[in-house]
Amino acid sequence: MKTSLPRRVTAEFLGTLLLVATVVGSGIMAERLASGNVALALLANTIATGAALVALILTFGPISGAHLNPVISVADAVEGGLPWKETPAYIAAQLFGGICGTMLAHVMFSLPLVSLSHHIRSGPAQFASEFTATFGLLCVIWGCSRSRSSLVAFAVGSYITAAYWFTSSTSFANPAVTIARALSDTFAGIRPNDVPVFIAAQFVGGIAATLLFRWLIPNLSSSAQDVVLPHSHQGGG
Repeated sequence: MKTSLPRRVTAEFLGTLLLVATVVGSGIMAERLASGNVALALLANTIATGAALVALILTFGPISGAHLNPVISVADAVEGGLPWKETPAYIAAQLFGGICGTMLAHVMFSLPLVSLSHHIRSGPAQFASEFTATFGLLCVIWGCSRSRSSLVAFAVGSYITAAYWFTSSTSFANPAVTIARALSDTFAGIRPNDVPVFIAAQFVGGIAATLLFRWLIPNLSSSAQDVVLPHSHQGGG
């Protein structure tokens, strides 16, 4: 069944909203309950995010592909899966959804709708971490979507759960999430000044992985409509 662009964009908006609400909200809850134990707070934040990713990809994947991430949308467009003319709509929905997700989390925890973060995340280690996190994410997606599309949701959730711990940046790997987290002066936040470097690293990592898999899998473009889950890009009414 063909899915119209408005329906797909709405799915991207809702999916990204719920993803960011999970990241920010679980960070707030974890920080409040962990009594200063940062490792415990991060573990709680990690588990919630990984679980939500699996659920959201399974939910919205058949509608829009559940990109929930501008890097994934651009990579899909590079391989011909998502028409370039539709890519800005996907990205706008993701960015707006992410911002609304932060605001929703703040409402749920009785915080101001927006509070710019003071959490410093800068330096070469952070750039390398975000490059690695996003490079690995796209490797997982391209590798699994080709022959095991039914497992992509679990693979992505597992990878992000692990990347929270093996990267010093705690694996944002998503420009929409990065921007949204800059609007939250909580456990999951990032200082606005550090956002451009994170986004640059994420796009470089994502495109590098896509180009690598184009070489590893010469018919990679045939998998493009399975990013992240099989769905139809063609629009109807």
